[in-house]
Amino acid sequence: MGDTVSIRQVEVFTKKKISQLLEQSGSNSGILAQLRRGIGKEPGEMPQLWGYFLQDMPEEFFGRDEPSRAEWAVYSAVTLFSLHQQGKDGKTEPMQRDGMTLGRAIAQLVTDEDEEKRVTRRFQTVATAGSVGELCHYLRSLVQMLRGENIGLDYPLLAKDIYCFQFPELISKVRLRWGQDFYAYMKIKSTDNK
Repeated sequence: MGDTVSIRQVEVFTKKKISQLLEQSGSNSGILAQLRRGIGKEPGEMPQLWGYFLQDMPEEFFGRDEPSRAEWAVYSAVTLFSLHQQGKDGKTEPMQRDGMTLGRAIAQLVTDEDEEKRVTRRFQTVATAGSVGELCHYLRSLVQMLRGENIGLDYPLLAKDIYCFQFPELISKVRLRWGQDFYAYMKIKSTDNK
């Protein structure tokens, strides 16, 4: 169980969860606050969060003795989204931005050469994480930076990346795509500034 889940299933389910949270964020910010408390914790560690990420989850996503890769991906994306959306109305200021990959979003943080070095270092720390728990820990600081600059992120795509990051045979592809997206956007920014 858990490893028979397709990448697309993880993306679609996460999109559904993020949409639900956006609809509820203006009227019930308590849900987002509870989810934020789950950042850095293992899926299932906080029973009060079960319903927010497990409700309607396909059974094949469930792990047996520990959280599955799919559960980690959905849980991490949803809790990180709750941090990103903090203090913003889901209807007027959604931090879920379709098509905004992690690399592209991080590239938007770069404003000058010094900032490029700082952002690149942080981004590389995320990319070289040794476990999914470590990855999510480092992603937290990047999400806080994005929130501070009002730069959105595609959370279903992030969930897909987190899911793939857990497979030894896919991790290099995820890292490469992050780097490609980052530098492709940096190139576009430098061309626009000329």
